[in-house]
Amino acid sequence: MDDATITSAWVAGWTVSRGTPAAVEEPWGYRIDVGLPHHVFRHVLPEPDEVSVRTLCEDVTEPGAWLKILAAPERAAGWTTPGWTVPDDPGFMMFTALRATPAPALPDGYATETATRDGVFRVRILAPDGTLAARGQIAPTGATAVVDQVETYDGHRRRGLGRVVMRTLETAGARAGAATGVLAATTDGRALYGALGWRYQGPLTGIVRS
Repeated sequence: MDDATITSAWVAGWTVSRGTPAAVEEPWGYRIDVGLPHHVFRHVLPEPDEVSVRTLCEDVTEPGAWLKILAAPERAAGWTTPGWTVPDDPGFMMFTALRATPAPALPDGYATETATRDGVFRVRILAPDGTLAARGQIAPTGATAVVDQVETYDGHRRRGLGRVVMRTLETAGARAGAATGVLAATTDGRALYGALGWRYQGPLTGIVRS
C-alpha cells in the first residue's frame, strides 16, 4: 500500500473509532474536528513537504491543534515554526492482511468481554479481581479496518494479554469483511504488532500547537 492509500484508510477508520465527524478533504490531506480541550482538531498529511507543513504551522494558531504527518520526527522538527512542538512519542504506521485467527488462551482467572457499538468492535480483558487489565478496539470501514486504543495496564504486562486483544480484533475485522488492518503504533506497541505479522509502512509524527 502507498502512503496516500494507507492514510486514507487510517483516517476513515480513526474517525469511526473515536466517534468524530467524518474527515474533510483538503488540498494537503484531511482535517478532523476532534473537539477535545487539548486536541481540538488535527490535520493529517499523507505526503508532507516543507512548504505545506510550514504554511499550516504559520496559519494555525489555536492551542490544542495537531498535525499528523507521514515523516520522521527529526524531519518534521525542521519544518515547524515557533509555537509548535514535536512530542517525544514517535509513531509508526503499520498494516496487515486480516484473518480470523483463534486467540491464545488467557492466564488463569482472566476473562474476555466483547461488544460492538456504532460500528466499533471492542474487547476488554478483566483481571481476576474484575478490574480492567487490557483493551482495544477496531473500526471496519469496508475493505479496511483500523485497530485503535490497544493498551495493557500496569501490573498485567508480559502475560500475553496484548496478543489476545490483537488476535480478537483481527478476527472481528476479518469477519466484518475487511481484508486489511491498519494502525498507528507507539514504540512499545510496534514490537508486539511486528511479532504478530504486522508490516511497517513508515513513520507517523504528531506536532502540537502549544
